Amino acid sequence: MNRFALLPLQKGEGKVIKTERDTTMSTQMKEEKNQLIFRHTNSRKGRNISITPENSLMKHLVYGRVILDREQPKESFSTGPLEMGLICLSGECTIEADGQTNKIDRYDSIYIPRGTEVAITTGSSVDLVECSAEVEKKYPLQVVRYADVEKDSSLRFKTGGASNSRTVNITLGKNVEAGRILAGFTTSEPGHWTSWPPHEHASMLEELYVYYDMPAPAFGVQFVYTNPDEPEFIGVVRDGDAVIMPKGFHPNVSVPGHPINFVWLMAAHREVEDRQFGVVTVQPGFDQAGSGLEASRK
Repeated sequence: MNRFALLPLQKGEGKVIKTERDTTMSTQMKEEKNQLIFRHTNSRKGRNISITPENSLMKHLVYGRVILDREQPKESFSTGPLEMGLICLSGECTIEADGQTNKIDRYDSIYIPRGTEVAITTGSSVDLVECSAEVEKKYPLQVVRYADVEKDSSLRFKTGGASNSRTVNITLGKNVEAGRILAGFTTSEPGHWTSWPPHEHASMLEELYVYYDMPAPAFGVQFVYTNPDEPEFIGVVRDGDAVIMPKGFHPNVSVPGHPINFVWLMAAHREVEDRQFGVVTVQPGFDQAGSGLEASRK
């Protein structure tokens, strides 16, 4: 069989040859655009952006990581048209932005407005999760201390039951004035389910999970589905992996003896109007006892 095919041409057009290699490349690009899992997003130092609307099914949400140490202690950049939230997973750093200098420690967060020059430095090491989305309006820079989150029962709360106990921490939620982004982190009991009962919020918010503090041999299993009989994704997730949820229910579970820990990042489809945590649709059949997120609405 001839490996080359001549495409039909309109009058006045030049000849176009489509090769077998072109077909393979197009298929690969389609697969990459539709992929729901991004592996090892914490494997490089510096500031690295792993997920954007350009390389994924996200419409607004951008996820990156800033990992610095004594060998590479500084990173500078501009937020451009994006609002940005940074959550410190470990270590400490100083962030200069919008005329302010703030020291950030573990689990502290900072909201940085669009159009801002940012400089991050550390004297030891730091691991920051970056959550961004484009916005029309410029909102003020705000620092969120985790000590304050811990004191607010609507921002930090335990939920779930015998097999799905977890602690939800909302660090960039109703406590922050912003346009699209919402962020926080969830820690489970060993071997438990989280994001249970299965829920979805695709009409208002897109979301992704980034798994952290799960050293080998720990791992979990993530589900993403609109139809439970034909799931869009079921896969093993480990430390540093990220899974996007442009739509659909998205429960996950850890292996016995180990928790599943993840930072969750969301972007509202309509600026401000859709920026609401805890407004979800629970999968029919699992909706007898609510969503488990009711505390966040108090």
